[in-house]
Amino acid sequence: MRKTAELLSLAALAALVYIAINAFYGPHPLPSRIPTHFDALGQVNGWGSRNSLLFFPIFAAALYLLLTVVAHFPELFNYPVAVTDLNRAQLEGVTFSLLAWIKAEIILFLMWMEFAMAQAARNPGVGFKPYPVAVFVATLFGTIIGHFIAIFRARNRSIG
Repeated sequence: MRKTAELLSLAALAALVYIAINAFYGPHPLPSRIPTHFDALGQVNGWGSRNSLLFFPIFAAALYLLLTVVAHFPELFNYPVAVTDLNRAQLEGVTFSLLAWIKAEIILFLMWMEFAMAQAARNPGVGFKPYPVAVFVATLFGTIIGHFIAIFRARNRSIG
């Protein structure tokens, strides 16, 4: 499980690098004014400077660093089950995996948002499809619920 989580973290880091490169050195120059907000149907309803694209790599880098640091202190995690010597390693492994998945999912979503904003700037009037936001939210909650189920199963294994 840890190797998968590490590979996931590296993939998220690669996505972070892509976000930064695209924000600073995209292949096609963006206009000085780009769409920065979209309504529920994906239509542009807010405009701003192209510098607003810098939010994505800065936020993604901060999130990546924060979750990477947090993962190094499993003894500080607040588990919803009793931690025993029998289940400690498994609980820490599940939590490490959860942090890696959340990190990757959020960074990949930020990459998609930045790409969608750049595409909307390059193709005025097109907007973007809002369904990826729903897919992201469902995926994020699915990841959290799946890992919490694994945590409760680890508790049950240590009892019996």
